[in-house]
Amino acid sequence: MHTRIGFAFALALLSASPALADACASHFESSGVPLVTGITYKTWVVVPSVNPNAAFDKIHRAILADGFLDVKAEKNLGTLTAQQETSGSGRPQTLRAVIRKNGKGSRVDVVFIVQPGQVAPNMTKNLCRIANAAGE
Repeated sequence: MHTRIGFAFALALLSASPALADACASHFESSGVPLVTGITYKTWVVVPSVNPNAAFDKIHRAILADGFLDVKAEKNLGTLTAQQETSGSGRPQTLRAVIRKNGKGSRVDVVFIVQPGQVAPNMTKNLCRIANAAGE
């Protein structure tokens, strides 16, 4: 019986991951003019079964795993801010994540800002990988 329950739980987790990824991608937006103005990329996802403290810890680990620097974590506010410099220009790009209570779960908002003259490819995939970490 325990094996059946464990298998059902694992199957539910695996089937929830694609749903989170689809929801995250459908919420993705960007604003700005590439190479002319700064660009803001953003998305959000609701993770119905993960409390904000657990979601915060998972998002924090995902940001660190992605190699961001100067990660500032304010757990009491549910905010994470990090920097990344990959262009060689010395001008950092900023990532912000906000995790807050949503019903019995959490809502995760992720924003990535690049400066004028910079571009960031694959941002839907990259931001959703971070946002969806809350549900993993």
